[in-house]
Amino acid sequence: MDCISLHLVASAGYVVQNGINALSTGSLYALYALGIALIFGIMQLINFAHGELIMIGAYSLFFALNVEWAFAIVSALVIGVTFALLMERIAFRPVRGANPATLLVTSFGVSYFLQNLAIVLFGSRPKSVAVSSFFGESFSIGSITIQKLSVIIVVVIAVLLAALALFLKKTMIGIAMRGSAEDFLTTRLLGVRANVVIAAAFAISGFLAAVASLLFVAQFATLQPTMGVTPVIYAFIATVIGGMGSLPGAVIGGFLIGIMQVVLQATLSYGWRPWYEAFVFGAVIVILLLRPQGIVVTRASRSRI
Repeated sequence: MDCISLHLVASAGYVVQNGINALSTGSLYALYALGIALIFGIMQLINFAHGELIMIGAYSLFFALNVEWAFAIVSALVIGVTFALLMERIAFRPVRGANPATLLVTSFGVSYFLQNLAIVLFGSRPKSVAVSSFFGESFSIGSITIQKLSVIIVVVIAVLLAALALFLKKTMIGIAMRGSAEDFLTTRLLGVRANVVIAAAFAISGFLAAVASLLFVAQFATLQPTMGVTPVIYAFIATVIGGMGSLPGAVIGGFLIGIMQVVLQATLSYGWRPWYEAFVFGAVIVILLLRPQGIVVTRASRSRI
């Protein structure tokens, strides 16, 4: 094999490897965005406290790992769902009929309250998590090296997306949630109980946040009280460019941001690489200028337009 052929093979391997990294990163952002989009579709609420559900799940995992890993995973999922339901019942239900600005301020208040509560209880310093060495291992296919964790992330999120799609299409509560996202008032007039639908949406968002916390800890092996800030910012951006209130749009937006991140990190020169996030946000601004309604427009969004 001559030098040109070797170069082409190496380039193809590099492209495929970065494509896998983009798929893994985009999957995580899609998972983050789903929790935001689900609540917004029903309540018109941008829940910035969703990041703190990720943080709570991570701390639950951290303390439960002293018992057994299976117990730690189950406890993180259960506590994530429980805190999401408590958040809805205590913080958001009393202000449900308020204007969007009040709901937004409430979400910020819940977010900062939980962050500071975690600082008081656990300290502000990052904590290392004893993650299995399995997640750091990789395997090779020809010249392509693939991290096992990347495969796990993609598979887990693909299963979650399929399960959520089936839930929304095949179950009564799922159909009620879809109807509420399109027209909440009409859905209530048809006899659907608002408390049940909204609580179910928060429970699912808490479950998604808990899964996200497990994958986050497996990837970075560290946690801190403010660990949910960055994921929720990317989730919000993915939801906006995907189309507010659209679950498929949130997934598309998450994958789009992940692809842009990995492509920029792979193509920018060494001097410009630390500024890749600025280029990502610049691209997001361009997308919104060209399509301010988002990539996927729901019926509810069309009626508001």
